[in-house]
Amino acid sequence: MNSSSISYKRHRFPPQIIAHAVWLYVRFNLSLREVEEMLLVRGVDASYETVRRWVVKFGPQIARNLRQRQGRPGDVWHLDEVVVRLSGRKYWLWRAVDQHGVVLDEILQQKRDKRAAKRLLRRLIKRLGFIPKRIITDKLRSYGAAKREIAPGQEHWSHKGLNNRAENSHLPFRKRERMMQGHRSPGGLQRFVATHSAIRNCFCVPARRRSALSIRYHRLEALDAWNAATQAV
Repeated sequence: MNSSSISYKRHRFPPQIIAHAVWLYVRFNLSLREVEEMLLVRGVDASYETVRRWVVKFGPQIARNLRQRQGRPGDVWHLDEVVVRLSGRKYWLWRAVDQHGVVLDEILQQKRDKRAAKRLLRRLIKRLGFIPKRIITDKLRSYGAAKREIAPGQEHWSHKGLNNRAENSHLPFRKRERMMQGHRSPGGLQRFVATHSAIRNCFCVPARRRSALSIRYHRLEALDAWNAATQAV
């Protein structure tokens, strides 16, 4: 599938530098000032605020291009939600991953109820184009109520111990959240997690590819996908 075009016109720096700065900030647990310093070491004098604007402008489109290049996800979906606080208000970040640990979608919502669970399931089915073989969740009853209305015939396993894959998928986000010292707005958080998960899906080495040679090949493939998605080379 062809990636959507990205325009780097009217920017002082070359596309390669812009794409590299976005990659550094989203892929690793670095602050904007640390990315600024790493660029300066390489002779690039770009402020941390410039890096922030690059991430906001180019990150979402790069993430969409990376998702277009992904293969078909697994047919077992693990669903979970985690609390996030923005300016003292409580929100819930709903997340879905497949049996291989690939993040399928993330939605920030104010509630932790049936309506929010239904929105997650509807969005997943619409985006992926199929109904899973099995849904695995914790014991939150909202999942069962939503599943009965949207996919009544599908298998649903509800047990806290079976949902470790989804719960573990929150850990990279939590580490990044601590480095960013919170988030300013719901919209900004939604954009960031969508970009962060797409890039992590691309570069994170699957459990089945743990030999040194397989890891090296996977990273080369991920870099090729990144170059195609950013259109900076």
